[in-house]
Amino acid sequence: MARAPGLLAPLLGLGLGLGLGLGLGLGLGPPGPGAADCGSLGGAERLAFAPAPGVHRLAPRARPPGPLNPLYGTVRRFLSAVQLNPFPAGEVRTAPQARCLAQVVRYEAGYVVCAVIAGLYLLVVPIAGLCFCCCRCHRRCGGRRGTLMAFLLLTTLLLLIGVVCAFVTNQHTHEQMGHSVEAVPEILLSLQGLVSNVPQELQAVAEQFSLPQKRVLEELDGVGMSIGSTIHTQLKSTMYEVLASVSSLGQALQVSMDDLQALNTTLVELRKGQQDLEPAVYECRERLLTLLQEPSCQGCTEARSRAQALELGADFSQVSPVDDVLHRLKGVPEANFSSMVQEENSTFNALPLLAALQTANVVKELKKVVAQKPEGLRTLAEEFPGWEAASRWSRTLEEVEQSSRPYLKEVQRYEKYRWIWGCVLCSAVLLVVVCNLLGLNLGVWGLSARKDPSRSEAKGEAGSRFLMMGVGFSFLFAAPLILLVFATFLVGGNVQTLVCQSWESKELYKFADTPGNLPPSMNLSQLLGLKKNISILLAYQQCREGAALWSVLQLNDSYDLEKHLNISQYTAKLQQELQNLKVDMKNLDLLSPAAHRDLEALQSSGLEKIHYSSFFVQIQKPVVNTNMEKLAQELEELARTQGSSVLGQQLQEEAQGLQNLYQEQVLPQQSLVAKLNLTVRALASSAPNLQMETSSVLDKVAYLKGELPTWATNILRNESECFLIREMGYFSQYVAWVREEVTQHIATCQPLSGALDNGRVILCDMMADPWNAFWFCLAWCTFFLIPSIIFAVKTSKYFHPVWKRLSSTSSEETQLFHIPRVTSLKL
Repeated sequence: MARAPGLLAPLLGLGLGLGLGLGLGLGLGPPGPGAADCGSLGGAERLAFAPAPGVHRLAPRARPPGPLNPLYGTVRRFLSAVQLNPFPAGEVRTAPQARCLAQVVRYEAGYVVCAVIAGLYLLVVPIAGLCFCCCRCHRRCGGRRGTLMAFLLLTTLLLLIGVVCAFVTNQHTHEQMGHSVEAVPEILLSLQGLVSNVPQELQAVAEQFSLPQKRVLEELDGVGMSIGSTIHTQLKSTMYEVLASVSSLGQALQVSMDDLQALNTTLVELRKGQQDLEPAVYECRERLLTLLQEPSCQGCTEARSRAQALELGADFSQVSPVDDVLHRLKGVPEANFSSMVQEENSTFNALPLLAALQTANVVKELKKVVAQKPEGLRTLAEEFPGWEAASRWSRTLEEVEQSSRPYLKEVQRYEKYRWIWGCVLCSAVLLVVVCNLLGLNLGVWGLSARKDPSRSEAKGEAGSRFLMMGVGFSFLFAAPLILLVFATFLVGGNVQTLVCQSWESKELYKFADTPGNLPPSMNLSQLLGLKKNISILLAYQQCREGAALWSVLQLNDSYDLEKHLNISQYTAKLQQELQNLKVDMKNLDLLSPAAHRDLEALQSSGLEKIHYSSFFVQIQKPVVNTNMEKLAQELEELARTQGSSVLGQQLQEEAQGLQNLYQEQVLPQQSLVAKLNLTVRALASSAPNLQMETSSVLDKVAYLKGELPTWATNILRNESECFLIREMGYFSQYVAWVREEVTQHIATCQPLSGALDNGRVILCDMMADPWNAFWFCLAWCTFFLIPSIIFAVKTSKYFHPVWKRLSSTSSEETQLFHIPRVTSLKL
């Protein structure tokens, strides 16, 4: 028994080969598409899954490109030149303990130099102002008038550019500070549910398994009809061909039976007519010979020779009988082939509905299997490991968020003060610019109008006073300006060089990872709940790449997502139930028992064995050898030429009798012979083909009757596999979506890296860059106040009235009664 499978395979292969060879020999073969063709069903449609509610997707922040970006880049390069030292990891670690001021000064050497420059500025501005004022009082201010005015105008324009940029950056800093303060609580809130909300979100994702379930259940309602339609489509060409052959054979059988019965009837009538005709012809011949042999019969020699040949030609008693054939075909056709073929066509066309009815119970069981939920998905949320620090994480973040609100409000309040002071000092610089521009305009106007001294002296005096007002404002606001510039520069510069640069280069993460750099109470790895073998930098990099929580955080137990997404047992049950789908083709008889008996009777009737040649031999013979009409005409002519009236009268009567015999018996026999000729020829030509067609149809029906269940089973198996592939497509979509949703949105630590990146963007790009750009522009204005003071003081003397300048010069250089020359009036 153990070797039976090994023997069974060759036998099955031989049987399959013989069956296939027989089917091909009969003009039949397996239906078209192979097992891999699923074109009738198509692929699974795309399902639309809803994202899990409550998932905090922190949008990445980025500073949009704008016209201030080149200014930000310039400031950053300037700060990089100021602070050339690398990140002071050692100093930061030891400074809080040793409180060593020397290390701080060494690291902040660039800022110390800038502080020295600021201190020098505070000294240089009043000293330079006093020197130039003394020179102005002692009339020692030299220089060419045009050159001084040009430099003053250029300095004023540079001040104007700087103050405009300062106004813009001051406002932009104020706006960005407000947006940044509002963004901090948003980031903290997005991190609160990073772990604690994962089970609820996983449960929501697991519940969406109902979406592919619903689609599969809907398609199960029509699976029986679909399979039946596919079987019908693939078998209809073969079925219609066989049924058409059966219908054609039924019609040919009916025609042949009619011809055979007509042949037998005609043959019987011919034989009966022959029996009646033979004595009448014999008597007629004897009478004619008696008359024509009389000596008184003149010219009767030719007629006598014709009368001697007056006898029957065809003898239908010598043809083969058809009684045996008729006996074998008695009652044929018993079946109504036309009605039978219509009934079989209707049964075959109802195959989709029949398949739906036959598969209803299996579909019901399939729906029960589909309605179940895989074990892994049921425990997707339940088995998610708890995290000891999860509640502390959420609570800490909530406390930080609540406690940060007062500080954020204070930040906004102090920012408002800074903005106000910035606006005031920028307005002061703008006032200096306005005074310089007004002084230059009025002074130049006064110089161009010297032809009218009364008008020009007033304009020149006003221009000089405006320039000196600008000088006074410059002295007044120089100290507040340089103090504000240095204070904002010290804060913003250190934020950029100490925090932002190290944050962007990842040195800040490395510093936090190094043991001993941070106090034990600030152990970030422990606070974040990271695994022991994962550093902060590695956790940040993995989270940025989309790592799952359980691969980075220290959870209570490992969590295997793929185990929960393994639905192979679920699909195996579905596949096992699909194998129970069956379609019974026994209702398709193709031939009814009566039709089968008819064809078997025809096949064994011997219709093709009838000696049709014997019929043709007798048919080719005349009914009577002598032309009776011509003989009757000759007798009538002889009757008129005879000398004896009695003989003539007798010949006339025999001619009339011959005519009557021909009309009454010979002509009907000739008609029957013609009819027999047509019938025999029809049967002789159709009988061999009819027998071959009968054998072919019986073989086709027998072969198809045996192969239809096999073909239907193969098509059913193929359609079942295609249906399973289609339905598995829906479940595969769900599994892929769950995997993406869980690893990239729900149970991903990407919000951690996203929050850190957003924090860097907020602090460095949105706050530090505008802040630093503001003090840079304000410093620009502050340092250009020095040349503004110098050029304004030196230029203002040329705008004074002429009589003042003359009186001042004559007191030292002229004698009494000396009349100055006209050329001395020129400036």
